[in-house]
Amino acid sequence: MAEFARRLDGVRIAYDYVPGERPILLVHGFASTAAVTWSTPGWVRAITDAGRGVITPDLRGHGRSDAPRRATDYAPRQLAADLVAVLDALELDQVDVIAYSMGSRVAAALTQLAPERVRRVVLGGAGPLELFETWDLDAVRRFVTHGELPADPTIAAVLGAAIQAGADREALMACVQGVAGATLDVPPGIPVLYVAGGADTIPAGVAEVARARGSEFLELPGRGHINALTSREFKQAALAFLASAP
Repeated sequence: MAEFARRLDGVRIAYDYVPGERPILLVHGFASTAAVTWSTPGWVRAITDAGRGVITPDLRGHGRSDAPRRATDYAPRQLAADLVAVLDALELDQVDVIAYSMGSRVAAALTQLAPERVRRVVLGGAGPLELFETWDLDAVRRFVTHGELPADPTIAAVLGAAIQAGADREALMACVQGVAGATLDVPPGIPVLYVAGGADTIPAGVAEVARARGSEFLELPGRGHINALTSREFKQAALAFLASAP
C-alpha cells in the first residue's frame, strides 16, 4: 500500500519504499506512473537484487498522487519540492537518483533546489530541447478536451494512452504548460550519467551535453524512447555508476 507525503499546500504525493542500503529515488516521466516506468520493466527488482533500497513516487498529476490543475502547480521547482517532501517523510538525508524522460528534468530541478540531497544522478531519455516547448498548446488543448487530432503526431502519441487510461485531462494540460522549457542543468559537483536510446529522437543532442559537462554518456543501440527502459544494459550501467565512490 502506498504511503503519502503531504506538501504545505495540501497536495499529497504517493510513493512506495523498499528499504535497503543507500536508497535510490526513481523519477518517472510524463503521462506515466512509477509502476509503469519502474516496476513493470524490472527496475525495482534489479535495484533490490543489488541490495539497494528504492523509492518510487508518483509525480503530482500522475498515478495515485493528487492532481492540481494550475500550470504553476507543475513548475519544475514544485515537482522537485514534492520529491524533497518524500525524502523528508522517509527521513533520508541523501539519495542517488535515476530518472527518465520528463522525470529527468524534475530530477535536474531537484539537484538545483536541494543539491545536498542528491549524491549521483542518472538522466535518461531527455535532451537539451524540452519536448513540450515545441508543442502548440492550443493544439494540445483541442486534443485533450475534444479529441481533435493535432498536426504534430507526438502530441497524440504521448497523451493518447494516458487519456485512454483515465488520466485527469486538465492536470495533464497543466503539467505540459508548467514543465515547458525546463532544463537539464545539474550543479557541477554532482556526477551525472546521461542515457539515450539510439533510435530515440526525443533526447537529441544529449551526447553533446554530456561531453560539454565532462560527464558519462551511454547510448543504447536500436532502442527507442519506450523500450530503452527494458534494456538490461541500461540497468547494469545505472547501478554500476551509482555504486561508484562520490
